[in-house]
Amino acid sequence: MTMPYTTTQTGTPVTSDAHSLTVGADGATVLHDRYLVEKLAQFNRERIPERIVHAKGGGAFGEWEITEDVSRYTRAAAFQPGTKGEVLLRFSSVAGEQGSPDTWRDVRGYALRFYTTEGNLDIVGNNTPVFFIRDGIKFPDFIHSQKRLPGSGLRDADMQWDFWTLSPESAHQVTYLMGDRGLPTSWREMNGYGSHTYQWINAAGERFWVKYHFISRQGVKSMDNAEAERLAGADADYYRRDLYENIEAGNFPTWDIKVQVMPYADAKDYRFNPFDLTKVWPHSDYPLIPVGRFTLDRNPDNFFAQIEQAAFSPGNLVPGVGLSPDKMLLGRAFAYNDAQRNRIGTNFHQLPVNRPRTDVDTYMFDGQMNYDQSSNAAVYAPNSAGHAFSDTTGPAEEGWETDTEIVRSAYGVHAEDDDFGQPGILVREVLDDAQRDALVEQVSGSLLGGVHGEVLDRALEYWDEIDSEVGKRISAKVRRGDRIEPVEGMGQS
Repeated sequence: MTMPYTTTQTGTPVTSDAHSLTVGADGATVLHDRYLVEKLAQFNRERIPERIVHAKGGGAFGEWEITEDVSRYTRAAAFQPGTKGEVLLRFSSVAGEQGSPDTWRDVRGYALRFYTTEGNLDIVGNNTPVFFIRDGIKFPDFIHSQKRLPGSGLRDADMQWDFWTLSPESAHQVTYLMGDRGLPTSWREMNGYGSHTYQWINAAGERFWVKYHFISRQGVKSMDNAEAERLAGADADYYRRDLYENIEAGNFPTWDIKVQVMPYADAKDYRFNPFDLTKVWPHSDYPLIPVGRFTLDRNPDNFFAQIEQAAFSPGNLVPGVGLSPDKMLLGRAFAYNDAQRNRIGTNFHQLPVNRPRTDVDTYMFDGQMNYDQSSNAAVYAPNSAGHAFSDTTGPAEEGWETDTEIVRSAYGVHAEDDDFGQPGILVREVLDDAQRDALVEQVSGSLLGGVHGEVLDRALEYWDEIDSEVGKRISAKVRRGDRIEPVEGMGQS
């Protein structure tokens, strides 16, 4: 309802939005103009801290529908045949700040929320099925290497390649980044992946390992460096604008929901660690299984309230879905919600975009911006005041077995736990000749853009380990000094 006047934040009518109280028409402004003070104080606090990673992004709402029967793998209500519900999908860049161009070469974040009858289920991944590292303890170091130098405030190709070449597990993701997926044509025209290995549990208590794939019905398309550079200057919000305008025009993007499912026992002696985030499961071993689809058909009414304050976490799970021994996943399950408490506030779950579509009954209370505390319910458990509490004992339904000592290690007992095997397969067997040529040009341009000394030497050895033929071509270009100007962004100078 449109009001005939504006009000203060406490609902009092405002006399003027244009003129503050002054001593005469051209005299001093008085501090007791309460609305002036309120307006300026609120303005000073309009911005919340941007996300440390995935700061620049956009998103939309839609609906999912389960069209297949995967109940033999999971009892989660969200994945039962015929189930429908609301989804929220936020796309983002990884390394860029809020004002960075959408079309910098970068991995794209893909954070998907299902508002289910059992609570919010978040699947927080990227447009690639792997990542740069496999252990969450390295994540702050990785992000620091991709951001800006503390002295100059500039991005630096040397430190990016320094980290990558000293962390050979990055090779698979770097190969994706330097290829077509580093520059998608739009958010609509790229796939999404849960990337991690999760656990599904069926009604009989049987457990399975699962990977999520969201396949774009619009196809997977990419742009070249020249077009990306042009758009970075002409329209820094190109991806955000494309998504918004297509949805406004009724061109609703759709993704098919598919999964790979691994029997629980297979993981123990599979040829490589199936919980390693730098690896993919070959489809020849575990083919894609159709589950359903979702379509984005509604833009946010308020970008700040519904997209900027949307708080996702891979630790937001529902019955029938669990975590796995994936080291990155276990670290993220803590870190994401903790980051949101710092960024938005202790009770960020109470914001409408984060609030589940189910009743909430919790023993956590008070804290910054709490406005939804039950009045007289007991605030401790156990209690004799009639406030229900849970007290299940025994093995955890979504747990797993382990029988070994506590160690710090990258590799276990899997025969093919190496860092360069899968990126080599990607280069030789997945990319075609034109894509290999583009990869050589992109990597050469990135290295010539500011990588020096021993870091450059390691980078050339790194690509030789991935694929000797591609490595030789990159080395020849770099040593000749053929300068190829890269698009600024992640992996660039």
